Amino acid sequence: MRKILLAAATIMMTATISIAQRLPEKAQKLLNAQYAISAFYVDSVDEDKVVENAIIGMLEKLDPHSSYSDAKETADMEEPLQGEFSGIGIQFNLKQDTLYVVQTIAGGPSERLGMRAGDRIITVNDTLIAGTKKTNADIRKMLRGKKGSKVVVQVKRGNSNELITFRITRDNIPLYSIDASYMLDKKTGYVRISRFGAKTHEEMMDALKDLEKQGMKQVIIDLSDNGGGYLNAAIDMCNEFLDRGQLIVYTEGNQSSRNDATAKGNGKYKDLKMVIITNQYSASAAEIFSGAMQDWDRAVIVGRRTFGKGLVQRPFKFQDGSMMRLTTARYYTPSGRCIQKPYTKGDKKAYEEDLLERGKDGEYFSIDSIQFNDTIRYYTHNNHRTIYGSGGIMPDVFVPFDTTEYTLYYRKLSAKGIINQYVIDYVDKNRNELTKKYPDVYTFDKKFTMSDDEMKRLITMGENDSIKHDEKEYQLSENLLKCVTKALIARDLYKDRSAYDIVYNHRDREVQEALSVINDDKRYNELLLHGNPEYERLASKRLKK
Repeated sequence: MRKILLAAATIMMTATISIAQRLPEKAQKLLNAQYAISAFYVDSVDEDKVVENAIIGMLEKLDPHSSYSDAKETADMEEPLQGEFSGIGIQFNLKQDTLYVVQTIAGGPSERLGMRAGDRIITVNDTLIAGTKKTNADIRKMLRGKKGSKVVVQVKRGNSNELITFRITRDNIPLYSIDASYMLDKKTGYVRISRFGAKTHEEMMDALKDLEKQGMKQVIIDLSDNGGGYLNAAIDMCNEFLDRGQLIVYTEGNQSSRNDATAKGNGKYKDLKMVIITNQYSASAAEIFSGAMQDWDRAVIVGRRTFGKGLVQRPFKFQDGSMMRLTTARYYTPSGRCIQKPYTKGDKKAYEEDLLERGKDGEYFSIDSIQFNDTIRYYTHNNHRTIYGSGGIMPDVFVPFDTTEYTLYYRKLSAKGIINQYVIDYVDKNRNELTKKYPDVYTFDKKFTMSDDEMKRLITMGENDSIKHDEKEYQLSENLLKCVTKALIARDLYKDRSAYDIVYNHRDREVQEALSVINDDKRYNELLLHGNPEYERLASKRLKK
């Protein structure tokens, strides 16, 4: 037995020596381990998986954002940031084995042929969709394809039993990063940015130009729930609002020297009055933009402390299309604040649960519960007001999250898709009447109301899907439920991408607070000059401990 082991070791050393001699000692060890597993393990193994698991295992012991993705995961992850894909141009919802068209994308192939929201897709290329338990991924695979390729789709519309056949030529479909852009009042523009993608800067400039034509003198940029994206997109956006040479962000790491990004000075909106909305889900590039604007006293930040994702990942792509994203540096705002919140290496679970813990600690509901993790005070460049480095960007105006209307009853109706299903059915039956009575979204917003009879129908729909009506919780959620339902109806009725926000933002607390701040010159200037005095009180109390 000993002779067999010695022979095996000799074979292994001979087979690997030509490569291993060229590698550092630690890399030789890893290569030898992989060779031993593939050559001598008792059972058959998937060598690709062995290598992938080794990479994943190494990265898991590092920071929370270093990661590995296989070829498919890499492609899926990059697509939303690229700005377009090729398909038929619809947003769909799969409910109870029925595929509903939620919205056709303006100018896309489906809209051009006359497909519309509320249509139910029955077959795709003669393959039955309805009632077959296909997943969203299955549907996307069937509908997407190379530009110029064709797909035949049959849909059911309204109560008609006759199917409508659409022969659609796939085309490039834009993926917008600006979800809404419209005038909140006669002088205030509103732009909601959902991600920082390849075309975000271009989209933002188009939106601001259009708003200027409508009389915009000041702007609210909503970055709530924006998880970030491309760094260059954030830098390009910052450039529009800063003077030449002003620092936007810098990166630095143990193996990476400091790298500064500065404004070119050719921005078109260097004097535009601005408020930025953030919340706990605003991260990465969203934090870079809001941090730079805050550090240069260019905008008032309204909302809640951001996520705190300030680690720079460098992508390393492999030949098979997979990718390793390795953290190589940290992001710092112009004042020197590190955006990254504290973490323990290898403890990814605790890091992922941080937002939950912040909620338990009451941070989303009370300014007194905000934690100051950094004992260092920082100062803005122009007005030298105090700001704080606590992981993430601390807003100048704190807006607590109101949960009173989000009852369990409301959450059940939403999670089970009852609200969306009701909206689809309602618009399907009343589309022509609604569009005649309310020719545009602004008329609809002013004059349309959800009747009590319609709300009873929604309640009944929920009961038919095992959601027991709770009158007490319904009363708490009624106004929210009516507003969300109305906003969804507007989204389905009109081609305007801003339709949902135009209706819903009347009751969005962050948007309304931002509007109040930007329209109050005295308060706005006081915040830019001195910041929020409450933070100084809280920081002093925390730091004394």
